[in-house]
Amino acid sequence: MKKTKTITTDDILLKLCQSIGNVLTTATDSQVGYSAMVQKINKTSLKPDIGCFVLFDGGFTGLVVTNFSQQAALELYQNYMLKMGMSKDDLAIHHTADEVADVLGELMNQVVGDFTGKIRRELRISITQNQPKMLALNKQVLLSVDTNLDRPQARRVSFTTENNNIFYLELAMDKTEFIQLEEFEQMDEVDPDEIIESAKKAQSKKTQNDTVDVDLDLLDELGI
Repeated sequence: MKKTKTITTDDILLKLCQSIGNVLTTATDSQVGYSAMVQKINKTSLKPDIGCFVLFDGGFTGLVVTNFSQQAALELYQNYMLKMGMSKDDLAIHHTADEVADVLGELMNQVVGDFTGKIRRELRISITQNQPKMLALNKQVLLSVDTNLDRPQARRVSFTTENNNIFYLELAMDKTEFIQLEEFEQMDEVDPDEIIESAKKAQSKKTQNDTVDVDLDLLDELGI
């Protein structure tokens, strides 16, 4: 049987980086990019000023950590809230505010949803995850995956916001390879917003057609 394609740990890391970049760029209406260079590290850790962690399980097991500087955290939070229509005067100005952690937690939840959907569509691998946990920190906290990893690998990638503030992604998972044995078609990405918009347009068109039909019937009855 022909081996047509191999997906490695770093390929999965790249998909995660793409999800973070795309989701944060769209949600905050500002450019968020990541470095093309990946750093090998020995351990993952939560670092000041705000850290977030998510555990994955299922097709593969892993731990994802994001560490935000207070500048990066506030920029992402404020851009997101301004896009949502919030007044600038009503925004939090300290990264330790509860609403900053809440917004970053929601953004990371969107990132995780995009990533798990991408893995399911493109690799046909199902993974589950817990709710992202956000913590405001003033000291470093080491984290490890609560499972036995035969050959653990850890990576760190740096991200840059539009205002050149830095935050970091760290991923720890078992060294793995997924080997594609047969060709398969990737499932189409489903955009809920597009589905809702299409339904609205279809309903609007139906209403317009019904109105035209009624008007024509009325004209016929009047002999016009």
